[in-house]
Amino acid sequence: KLNGFLIVVKNIEKAEKYYHDLFGLETLADNDGNMILSGGLVLQEEKYWRGFLGRDVVPRNNACELYFEEEDLDAFFEKLEVLYPETEFVNLPMTHSWGQRVMRFYDPDGNLIEVGTPM
Repeated sequence: KLNGFLIVVKNIEKAEKYYHDLFGLETLADNDGNMILSGGLVLQEEKYWRGFLGRDVVPRNNACELYFEEEDLDAFFEKLEVLYPETEFVNLPMTHSWGQRVMRFYDPDGNLIEVGTPM
């Protein structure tokens, strides 16, 4: 049974604030470098992850993405630009051939995020 998904972050407090500011995720548990947020997102500090794996973390690897939905993508885009103007975008808001509006960008730690309108 899938219980959540984990992303690696350099600074867990900054990442917690980022995901709360943008998506309203709440902290459910804080366990010394490992934080569980609502929605099943788990944040883990890079130093611990690297220690567990014995390998480097590769930000912006484009191998997966976190997917969120927002009813008003334009309002979300404006909020993102105001709160985090340094955001690196993969694509600005666009409309796919099937009608869904989406945008993609990296969080401050290089994790790819897609935000789209509900399908």
